[in-house]
Amino acid sequence: MPEASPSDAVVEVWRREAPLLIAALTRLTRDVALAEDLAQDAFVTALEQWPATGVPANPAAWLMTTAKRRAIDAFRRADTLRRKTAELERTAGEADPMPDLDAHVDYIEDDVLRLIFLCCHPALTPESRAALTLRMVGGLTTTEIARGFLVPDATMGQRISRAKRTLTEAGAELELPTGADRTARLDDVMAVVYLVFNEGYAATAGDDWTRPDLAAEAIRLARMLAELTPDEPEVHGLQALLELQGSRLTARTDTAGRPVLLDDQDRARWDQLLIRRGLAALGRAEAIAARGVPVGRYYLQAAIAAEHARATTPAATDWPRIARLYDVLADAAPGPVVEVNRAVAHGRAAGPDAGLAVLAALPPGALADSPLVPSVRGDLLDRAGRGDEAAEEFAEAARRTRNAGERALLEQRAASARGE
Repeated sequence: MPEASPSDAVVEVWRREAPLLIAALTRLTRDVALAEDLAQDAFVTALEQWPATGVPANPAAWLMTTAKRRAIDAFRRADTLRRKTAELERTAGEADPMPDLDAHVDYIEDDVLRLIFLCCHPALTPESRAALTLRMVGGLTTTEIARGFLVPDATMGQRISRAKRTLTEAGAELELPTGADRTARLDDVMAVVYLVFNEGYAATAGDDWTRPDLAAEAIRLARMLAELTPDEPEVHGLQALLELQGSRLTARTDTAGRPVLLDDQDRARWDQLLIRRGLAALGRAEAIAARGVPVGRYYLQAAIAAEHARATTPAATDWPRIARLYDVLADAAPGPVVEVNRAVAHGRAAGPDAGLAVLAALPPGALADSPLVPSVRGDLLDRAGRGDEAAEEFAEAARRTRNAGERALLEQRAASARGE
């Protein structure tokens, strides 16, 4: 296998070290936009110098030293913040401040946790939180994020710039929130990671049924969050959920990229390593919960996903247990999406009429713009032998979706229900 070039090494180091570098620089400068600029300048310098000088023994420390020196220069040119200049000068010569990612969590990695919380500040919209988290913590480029969410590069660039400006105007600092604010912000952080994963697992629009790169990035963020908050069962539940769901990604499409439903998937293609990691994370959540720490929607969804992961065939799936878990989830985190999934579970556990009864109880107009309700109703009607009604529901779902792969699948199911 050919040795990686210095340019390739810079890209790999950026992916691995950017969150640590930006977080540490944000702590030192108290300006997230400036921190990102300094980090990028350091990487540009690496791209210029490493091909000639070779990759340094400790590339992360080299980048931190370079970025700190640029920060000192920036403050000197501005002739402001003399105290910050002195602080930076005192730390510029410190030994490697960037730890190995496999090492024990220390203050630098605490900075990453602070950066995640900063990216999910309540002053930002959920969309901006997701974009900024992928940019600052995930290390993705603006182009990569824009492609993932199907918006032009310029639009995503403006969204990220506005988010950073909003943080500055709000006086947001790289500090961990406490008490109720910390709990609320942790929920926001997990919601952003989950949103990113869902967009990768089942794309809302475009030609691709899945976007594995987004799903993989969300799993990485969930692992990082679980490492940084080891006593939070819901964080382990989130990691478990994403690992278990992610294990099925490659089986969700065929060789032509067409969607494959759960019952039709080749379970030999499920990623067993991700399943083992997911079950281990679920076990950690259960161990913490056994000490009296409450769990919530991510743990419960992970428990449901674990039932699918343990089933070697569709017929072996314990649908009655899944239905019971959805009943608990409906109490813990009520909402129309949960109810639709609960309808699926009850339809499998007790027959399609039971599932249709759950759907009938949905509020009028629930998820009116989504294909979810008619597609599930169509499936239940099809299982009940009511083909013509099922075809109408599948056709309605096809009209609602913005994803080309999903539309083709729904149209195919409509034709099949009509006996075509």
